[in-house]
Amino acid sequence: MNTDIQRRKILTGLIGAAATSCMPIMRHAKADDGLLDQITANVEKVANGETKILRMLIPQGCYANVAPVIAEFRERTGITVETVETPVDDINTQLLLDSMSGESNYDLALPATFGVPDLVSSGAITPLTDFAEKYEPAGYRDEILYNIGDRFDGELYGFQTDGDAYVMFYHKDFLDSGQEQTRYADQFGRELAVPDTWQELDRQMAFFNRPNENMFGGLLFRSPGYLAWEWWVRFHAKGYWPLSEALVPQIDSDAGVTALEEMIRATEHLAPGVHTLGLFENWERFSKGDVYCNIGWGGTQKYLNSDKSGMKNRLQYGPTPGGIVDGELLLTPYFNWGWNYVVTVNAQAPELAYLFALFASTTEMSTVSVRQADGFFDPFRHEHYQDEGIREAYSPEFLKVHEQSLISAIPDLYLASQSQYFSALSDGLQNAMSKKLDPRRALERVADQWNLISQRSDKGAQQTRWKNLRDKYPENVRKRLKDID
Repeated sequence: MNTDIQRRKILTGLIGAAATSCMPIMRHAKADDGLLDQITANVEKVANGETKILRMLIPQGCYANVAPVIAEFRERTGITVETVETPVDDINTQLLLDSMSGESNYDLALPATFGVPDLVSSGAITPLTDFAEKYEPAGYRDEILYNIGDRFDGELYGFQTDGDAYVMFYHKDFLDSGQEQTRYADQFGRELAVPDTWQELDRQMAFFNRPNENMFGGLLFRSPGYLAWEWWVRFHAKGYWPLSEALVPQIDSDAGVTALEEMIRATEHLAPGVHTLGLFENWERFSKGDVYCNIGWGGTQKYLNSDKSGMKNRLQYGPTPGGIVDGELLLTPYFNWGWNYVVTVNAQAPELAYLFALFASTTEMSTVSVRQADGFFDPFRHEHYQDEGIREAYSPEFLKVHEQSLISAIPDLYLASQSQYFSALSDGLQNAMSKKLDPRRALERVADQWNLISQRSDKGAQQTRWKNLRDKYPENVRKRLKDID
């Protein structure tokens, strides 16, 4: 199915669901000890009786999440928030282009968290530090499980509103089959179970890949825009930093080459057509029930846990696999996406835009937002995991794995020119996958490009950013990653 048609199809369902589900559930979410009333009073003070309209750029698939928040905000304040939707892979670019035009098309937006450094560097979004000092109560962000991407160069820029840690999905029918368990044990001398390491996952995908029986090993992303994320986890699981403390690329090391070679071999055991599947197409394909495993996020689970999916109640879950480093298992779950409320530099009402983002990110509003089964926002606060509506939308089994993955997630590469680093990496991986270059040469070229990007981005500032970012890795991971001698 054409990607745009599929997105419109899903979006139509989201709008209908949001229209019927916004208000009835609103009153059951946990209250924020009067914070919503405080924000309402501050909004009225800032608006000073004027009729205001805020415009917000959002990714397709998220309207169901923001609709109940917008409705409650208008009921309390009289302020309308209009939304403009754009494809999920285009929103950061669209926001950059809007800022370059100098026009004031949006007051706030929901870009992907990994794009915040580039949005800051290009002057597309405005710092929120002063607003936060004025309006945010003490400890407001303490219950957010992952908020590393909200800040850049010491300034606050956003509100994480979507907990996108990578998680693995396994076909329970494949794992629980007594016949398959016996066959696997006889062949490999080990139990068939949710794998701990990439080596074991690759072996299981090869084991289950039987095209002649209409069975396939996996559906891990192989489209260019998503390719780098799997390699990033595989590489970290080898126990090395992607850059030395001095910002020297280490991705072309033996560990990086091995991770890429393993990924290329694993591709042989994925379902046909995987190279062309986008986000929504991946979910739809996996829901047919003939593939052993997949990788994704909470939004993936919402879709697979819905009545439209053939995989509902047929899944087991696990963190992204790890590696054996110094004789012990190292897991490196990864926060590689997420949506983030930001205020645009050309906003006509920046203070009101900030207050809406604060309102949307409260415990009460964010719980209602994440609860929407047809929207793609995922839990990101401790309180979310106890909410019955959220547990129904995701399933308790999934949420257990998701929460732990979010708590222990390594961050994305939050440096200036992040998109350039990852674009170069993605191109290099693609060149190796398509056999245009051998894996080592492909990664050597990426390393050369990374050095140029670092030089153009003020290498001294980048070194400081990278040192600070390394300190934000989970302590158990940080202590075990090494620089190459």
